[in-house]
Amino acid sequence: MDPSVAIALGLLLCMSCLLLILSWRKGFGRGKLPPGPVPFPIIGNMLQVDLKNIPQSLCKLGKQYGPVFTLQFGAERAVVLYGYAAVKEALIDYGDKFADRGPTPLYNLLDDGMGIVTSNGETWKQIRRFSLMTLRNFGMGKRSIEERVQEVAKNLMEELKKTKGSPCDPTFILGCAPCNVICSIIFQKCFEYKDQKFLYLMKLLNEKRQDP
Repeated sequence: MDPSVAIALGLLLCMSCLLLILSWRKGFGRGKLPPGPVPFPIIGNMLQVDLKNIPQSLCKLGKQYGPVFTLQFGAERAVVLYGYAAVKEALIDYGDKFADRGPTPLYNLLDDGMGIVTSNGETWKQIRRFSLMTLRNFGMGKRSIEERVQEVAKNLMEELKKTKGSPCDPTFILGCAPCNVICSIIFQKCFEYKDQKFLYLMKLLNEKRQDP
């Protein structure tokens, strides 16, 4: 064998072993994280979780390691809460400390981490506070918004009756209903399902949902 090829293969083998050792040490170096099953190099705990029945696998691990345990998937770690008491303590008793969301690089690239859906920390709290105040001004939580929902529900039933029991795809009609509730609150008007302005608005929303 060519000596240069042998040297290259040796370096590649050494690098692979080094990566495996680092990955293995990272699995053990949990620091202050809760206990959990020992992860394998590279793949973590993927083999210890039944991907066809993840909830059942997590229940078994919860009974073995307690209501709070750590799993590793590849290079990423996740802390799992198992049981009502653990979830209540984290999300209700210490809700402010667990209010942040996981990183979403794609959304952060699109809107710089702003907005109701992708924001985090203090920015999310301020936007949430402003959004709730604005929605309350539009009638959220009051009887007026209940009446608007009932009106839209009545219109939805009328549209479904027009099918006369024949097979149909209700996706569009059911998608229009919540949008019509929002339009009723903001614009003080319920649109007909064949209204061109309303159809154009729905088209824009569907295009936005389909964007990568």
